[in-house]
Amino acid sequence: MKIKNWMTTLAAISILTACQEAKSPVDYVNPYMGNMSHMLVPTYPTVHLPNSMLRIRPERDNHTSDYMYGLQLLMPSHRSGSLFRLSPVQKSEGEAISGIETYTWDNEKLTPYRHQIYLDNQQIGVDFAPSHQSAIYEISFQGNNPAENILVFHSGRGTLQIEGNTVSGFQRLGGETTAYIYMETDVKPEKVGYLEKGKLVVSENGQVAPHGNVAMTFGTNDGKVAIRYGISYIDVEQAKKNLAREITDFNVERVANEGRKIWNETLGKIKVEGSSENNKTIFYTSLYRTYERMINISEDGRYFSGSDKQVHNDEGVPFFTDDWIWDTYRAVHPLRTIIEPTMEGQMINSYVRMAQQSGKNWLPTFPEVNGDSHRMNGNHGIAVIADAVAKNIGGFDLHAAYEAGKNSVMTETQAPWSRREAGAYDQHYKDHGYFPGLKIGEQETLPEINGGERRQSVAVTLAAAYDDWCLSQIAQKLGKKEDADFFGKRAFNYRNLYNSETGFFHPKDSEGNFIEPFDYKFSGGMGARDYYDENNGWTYRWDVPHNIPDLIALMGGNEAFCRNLDQLFNEDLGKIKWDFWAQLPDQTGNVGQFSMGNEPSLHIPYLYNYGGQPWKTQKRIRRLIEQWFRNDLMGVPGDEDGGGMSAFVVFSAMGFYPVTPGTGLYTIGSPMFEKTVITLENGKTFTIKAPNCSYDNKYIQSATLNGKPFNSLMISHQDIVNGGELVLVMGDKANPQWGTDGIR
Repeated sequence: MKIKNWMTTLAAISILTACQEAKSPVDYVNPYMGNMSHMLVPTYPTVHLPNSMLRIRPERDNHTSDYMYGLQLLMPSHRSGSLFRLSPVQKSEGEAISGIETYTWDNEKLTPYRHQIYLDNQQIGVDFAPSHQSAIYEISFQGNNPAENILVFHSGRGTLQIEGNTVSGFQRLGGETTAYIYMETDVKPEKVGYLEKGKLVVSENGQVAPHGNVAMTFGTNDGKVAIRYGISYIDVEQAKKNLAREITDFNVERVANEGRKIWNETLGKIKVEGSSENNKTIFYTSLYRTYERMINISEDGRYFSGSDKQVHNDEGVPFFTDDWIWDTYRAVHPLRTIIEPTMEGQMINSYVRMAQQSGKNWLPTFPEVNGDSHRMNGNHGIAVIADAVAKNIGGFDLHAAYEAGKNSVMTETQAPWSRREAGAYDQHYKDHGYFPGLKIGEQETLPEINGGERRQSVAVTLAAAYDDWCLSQIAQKLGKKEDADFFGKRAFNYRNLYNSETGFFHPKDSEGNFIEPFDYKFSGGMGARDYYDENNGWTYRWDVPHNIPDLIALMGGNEAFCRNLDQLFNEDLGKIKWDFWAQLPDQTGNVGQFSMGNEPSLHIPYLYNYGGQPWKTQKRIRRLIEQWFRNDLMGVPGDEDGGGMSAFVVFSAMGFYPVTPGTGLYTIGSPMFEKTVITLENGKTFTIKAPNCSYDNKYIQSATLNGKPFNSLMISHQDIVNGGELVLVMGDKANPQWGTDGIR
């Protein structure tokens, strides 16, 4: 009897193990991770295919809200509201029909490729699956005795019309950008009409002239109605073609299965083994987040450009947009250079097209479907280009990219959130090597400064110095020695704001005097934007990614540099929490004054490597991910701006990170998994093995690269794309003897 029970137990374990082994990458994705924000904007459970034009999310105030506002048909940009909505309703005779229905909801199941939800106040089941430029909804009317089952279609700044079982129309996104839609139902409606003061005005001939809210009614015995639709930024006819190309029936299951396959192929480009199931969820959820943007908006070889509001032929190269480069240049684009290099080149090609179509030949900073919204500071599209150059990624006209980057920093104002010609603010940088700040209480007079923003003089100076370095790297590649020397010299301009007495970057007025009195935690007003940006002086103290050895020298050498890093992670907030975050709401995920929740901090934990204390990087990276990135609703510590922080997690979990985009180098951290296999576009694989890796064993004891001893804190992009194997033997105590070759 005991033997039989033991055999039964073994069989059960074998079945359980087989089920676990069968789990695919997309099964680990938890779109709800981070849906509750620590302070500002949370992540959203977005349903889409990788880098695809059609995205939706449940539109509600936040994850704890009882209410949803209609069903989205198209989310045009990252975390935006919907263009077009669908509201299925069951109404008794004479009952008013709302515009956009407010639903209570329950029993939601959401994956990257499917959304199923029960709208319990209407007793309606919803099943959704997306393709690239089309999607399908299946609506299940489950109420007992409604007078009518109704589908209401909404267009905000636009109109829709009905003909038989089809709905088509447009909605204006902003400026001269318009989205178009074409929809078909699998069931012929009994009546069609439009809404007028809560009433359905029925058309007698089965057609409805253009109107903002149109509706179809169905017999109460139909039970289910499927709606398939295509979207376009070109015209209705193209939306119809997009639908016909992608979804040929009304089978939501088939579309969902195809989406699941695509996601598994995409996420499966990086396979991880070992560690916990929880860590795999954190990893693959983070990887999924990096594929929401940029989006491919080429439609059968054509695309609408928000830069000149024209439709162009894409000449066989897809056109991408929707990118917040201030956030994504740091890690999202570098990650793509490894796993999606062709796509990365196509995205840079899109930058160049946007610049050429802009009329100014200025690179975009925050390109969206309706054009460049030009937010934050810096021209970090230049950094994306420089990184591609360092990694030999093609697919774009490098000469044209360089000229657009050069023109952007020389003729466009570097004032944040401003898209104007260069003015006095920029001339001061050219003449004196720094952007001047306003004295305490001094009023703004420069027209190039955005009225709703501030000068951000230190942040802008540091960003400009890095962009200048990136331009010098590209110029050197192109053999433009004079330009390389010019921008290379300006790359040292961060020195002009370094206060050697305090060891911080300190704003100066237009006369060259440090602005006093000054507090590196709190001076600068809301978000410290008078002088910094979203983060205070403790964060921007480290914002010289292109010349860390010089920053170390400015601080007095390795020991002083590492002591300053130690102080960063242990410095108190300086105020009670609600006062601190009332002024600095973006500076969340705090460890001392370090902010895990904002992108300018992402490289900082890796800086111990440059100061000769790599074990502190190994310890800190593991702790930060364990503390702040978790498989729960508050598992992301700040605004996840379309992959910014998620790419940090992906890199860090693999065991390396791109501190300086533009060098083609990555610095070593502490891998979370015993084995990581990256399948490269060239057909090769790069494997990171971490024998003994565990929660406790976070410290590197020894290493080999392709079987040879490896004692460097850097690995090159070329080492990775050539394929091979990096072995990092892990232990539970720091080994100061490993990594003594340092940064090379």
